[in-house]
Amino acid sequence: MTELMKAMQLDAPGNPLRPVERALPEPGAGEMLIRVSACGVCRTDLHVVDGDIRGKLPIVPGHEIVGRVVAMGEKVAGFAPGDRVGVPWLGHTCGICAYCCSGRENLCDDPLFTGFTRDGGFASHVVADAAYCFPIPERFSDVEAAPLLCAGLIGYRALRMAGDARRIGFYGFGAAAHILAQLAVWRGREILAFTRPGDSEGQAFARSLGCMWAGASGDSPPGELDAAIIFAPVGALVPEALRNVRKGGRVVCAGIHMSDIPAFPYEHLWGERTILSVANLTRADGVEFLALAAQAPIATTTTRFALEDANEALAALREGKLEGAAVLVP
Repeated sequence: MTELMKAMQLDAPGNPLRPVERALPEPGAGEMLIRVSACGVCRTDLHVVDGDIRGKLPIVPGHEIVGRVVAMGEKVAGFAPGDRVGVPWLGHTCGICAYCCSGRENLCDDPLFTGFTRDGGFASHVVADAAYCFPIPERFSDVEAAPLLCAGLIGYRALRMAGDARRIGFYGFGAAAHILAQLAVWRGREILAFTRPGDSEGQAFARSLGCMWAGASGDSPPGELDAAIIFAPVGALVPEALRNVRKGGRVVCAGIHMSDIPAFPYEHLWGERTILSVANLTRADGVEFLALAAQAPIATTTTRFALEDANEALAALREGKLEGAAVLVP
């Protein structure tokens, strides 16, 4: 009898995910079949489902995957059946384009992305390229570790791109910000959290994680920022952040999608302020961040959902009803 796997599949943008059963796939050369233990629900998954970004269809979303190796294809090195591994957004790169050859595989011209152009972890099983998987720090449970695979990794890249800034504003305090705030405070940074107006619970959550100040977007922080990281997909936050950043400061846009940035006076950019975006991640980012996560006093706040309740988890994320991250458990 053919062994089956379960998955939540997107057939068309804007449609709810639907449960499907498929034959259990076999891993090819360099690939591993992984039994999914937990998969985080990321805002990028929401952008995929809502059609803000367009990839392969039908598709199984999910790219914050923690699971255990069931089977391996030929030419897999460094892993064995039973190992716990993490599968991130970056699923494969060409290795030959100018970006790959210059240490910038996050900008690869011919990549594959987990849950976007190759099936992801809203499922009981997933096939992944072993070269793009990571061992998971032992101190995290499967559910606790899942948000590290994108909220943590992409957030860490954004934090690195903020440079040596000491006082940093986080605009949007969701899954990524709640992880990175803890890491940044541990490393001696001052974090100021900006939430949706009226979100007193979110502001209290930010302060509980060590943020020195928390208020609403539109509020004036106590003093200038050295840098700002925008996690919320709201283009109007870019001019606001620029107004609060000192001369020579940076505004880092951390999402894969954002609403249009409105026009703003040149004087808000003048003074050698810069705006830059974060694109994907490199495997080096993953190795470095997970090593830090093993040492830092990071605790991920999660809400569990059953795999078949993936649409409810997406709705909760869309409506801003989550504290920390949603995680699907098959």
